[in-house]
Amino acid sequence: MVRLTKIYTKTGDKGDTGLGDGSRVAKHDLRVEAYGTVDEANAVIGLARLHVDDELDVILARIQNDLFDVGADLCTPIVENPKYPPLRLAEGKTVELEQEIDRFNADIPSLRSFILPAGNPAAAHLHHARTVTRRAERIIAHLQEEQNISRLVLEYMNRLSDLLFVLARHANNQGKDDVLWVPGK
Repeated sequence: MVRLTKIYTKTGDKGDTGLGDGSRVAKHDLRVEAYGTVDEANAVIGLARLHVDDELDVILARIQNDLFDVGADLCTPIVENPKYPPLRLAEGKTVELEQEIDRFNADIPSLRSFILPAGNPAAAHLHHARTVTRRAERIIAHLQEEQNISRLVLEYMNRLSDLLFVLARHANNQGKDDVLWVPGK
């Protein structure tokens, strides 16, 4: 378990930061941008949890823990024979999200229009979490083009944004209170 006794280290005062393997990179490095945006998505999910029912709260709490695993995975470059085994996102996490998507989407009517990221506070926060997750996904896709990262991370983030969309619709009275887009209005 992690034990933090001192919050500030001053090691990043010149614009660099340490990765999980001890190497140092610029704070604006694409890898840091990726796991930083995952952290931001996690924080927005924390806000959404303040507005959802107990069933969704349990799901979102599990996702927040998974996102720490995603961040740990992203902050530790993949190398052969690492000195210490790095924490990686576990196989099967994307399947868990798919099962939740199928379960919650089963009772929601099909869309006939795009919907606005609105509705009640729970839905609005879930839509916000979805958009931050989509940004993290785009950054991770860019990182994957340049560096070797776990394929599971991008798959998980892609499915997470889908789940957050479905949960937002669920929170909007099973989609009945979705705010429809009216083109040209």
